[in-house]
Amino acid sequence: MSYSAFGLVEVLGPANAVIVTDQMLKVAEISYVTQDTKCGGHVLVFVTGSVSSVIAAVEHVRENATCEICASAVIS
Repeated sequence: MSYSAFGLVEVLGPANAVIVTDQMLKVAEISYVTQDTKCGGHVLVFVTGSVSSVIAAVEHVRENATCEICASAVIS
């Protein structure tokens, strides 16, 4: 399996993680990989796809946040 880029978005709470994941999947042609829950209820969502699609999805969530985005990154 080959990936072009990974997108990571950290939010507070699993319900917010579902909302953020839904927004990203609707905006760009990306795939959901997994999520990781950390201390204090912080949830890190991982997505993958082409570099341009992942950047578009992560930027869309940052600009149109329905909840607090603790951190985000794109790794290519």
